Amino acid sequence: MTVLYNPHAPADAQLIAKYDGRAPRYTSYPTAVQFTPEVNEATYRAWLAALPVTTPVSVYLHIPFCARLCWYCGCNTRAVNRHEPVSEYVTLLMRELSTLEQALPGKMSVGDIHLGGGTPNMLSVEELATIFGGLRHVFHVAPDAEIAAELDPAVLSRDWIRAAAYHGLSRASLGVQNLAPEVQSAVNRQEKFEDIAECVATLREAGVASVNLDLMYGLPHQTTRNTLSTLDAVLTLRPERLALFGYAHVPWMKAHQQLIDEAALPGPAERLEQSQAAAERLKAEGYVQIGLDHFALPGDTLAKAAAEGTLHRNFQGYTTDAAGTLLGLGASAIGTTPGGYVQNITAELGWRHAVADGKLPIARGVAVTDEDRFRADIIERLMCDFAVDLVAACERHGRKLADLHDAIARLHDFQQDGLATWDGQMLSITPRGRMLVRSICALFDAYLAPDAQRHAKAI
Repeated sequence: MTVLYNPHAPADAQLIAKYDGRAPRYTSYPTAVQFTPEVNEATYRAWLAALPVTTPVSVYLHIPFCARLCWYCGCNTRAVNRHEPVSEYVTLLMRELSTLEQALPGKMSVGDIHLGGGTPNMLSVEELATIFGGLRHVFHVAPDAEIAAELDPAVLSRDWIRAAAYHGLSRASLGVQNLAPEVQSAVNRQEKFEDIAECVATLREAGVASVNLDLMYGLPHQTTRNTLSTLDAVLTLRPERLALFGYAHVPWMKAHQQLIDEAALPGPAERLEQSQAAAERLKAEGYVQIGLDHFALPGDTLAKAAAEGTLHRNFQGYTTDAAGTLLGLGASAIGTTPGGYVQNITAELGWRHAVADGKLPIARGVAVTDEDRFRADIIERLMCDFAVDLVAACERHGRKLADLHDAIARLHDFQQDGLATWDGQMLSITPRGRMLVRSICALFDAYLAPDAQRHAKAI
């Protein structure tokens, strides 16, 4: 039964009050909250051994070091002022790669490599060579493989860029967040626009084809005005992609966020205004909005994937990577196989000990059931396309629409408020409802507790 748009739908402030609870970011399903120690090294080895050697895989390497600790950061990282811990870590990372090689069914093909952190450009040029040499020894790295890295402009050198480009770097992501001095001071991340511009120019000179800039909204002292002024500056660089992330204030999970003055944080209505104003400015400048928080120029592969309905979502966010197997290396790295998800030991010291002992350093994970795959399919399409054909999803997974009765019934309020439409086959999220896509996805989450406090706010 179709519920038509209600012309008396609540205003945004009322919608925020009604729906802005906590919801997962749905970079996986089941989410990391469902990971348990019941999935261990033995489980992972069995999943790896079961992979056909022809299975295409992707690789993620986590580099948990930074030159500075940004107080808003939700990543697993630490600030270091000596290079020795980084060098020791790389040695162990190669040991983990060797142990992984022994567990794989053979030399597999890799189409995507992602260096995340932390700050991968804390690695020396020589360490980069060691890592890429190791990867090319263990895997067949496709000639057109997408190789991406998350970079901090404050410690990014011309020599590092040239070395990374030599090893195949094709996409770089630079953290910008916000350029207003009062915001930067409040989160311990001072940055000059001129330094960012120089990094972008050097990346392009080196042949890096795609540059992404990470921006944020909802930071302390952030306003719509300084959000737009930041955009005015970075748009002069014409990056191929931009990401616009909402700051997730979770000081109970990240102790350094306690250094942020909560009184200076914008409220839900202000966050929404910042997000919407930035999105409108980006679209006016010719960028295509992709999913919840990404934007790309029309010719970019991410925009093309969104237009073709082949966009995916994983722990790095929205991606064109269609590989069903992701091998994670490094402390806290998450991987996935057809059997389920695994996560390495998060504490760096514990990871070091396990790797030194010749173990695959798995701490926890979750086996994926057919029911999980069914719901993950629905959630991913909603997150990527803002629409899903539920009848077709049921057919793909051998299910019946009646199996989704409870979730469909709970759509009623979203429909009445003009946030979603449902015609008995196609569930679509309206433009107004996109800000609450995570809350709509949560209707299909069989694990989510009603009082889920471990997630960030939905807006």
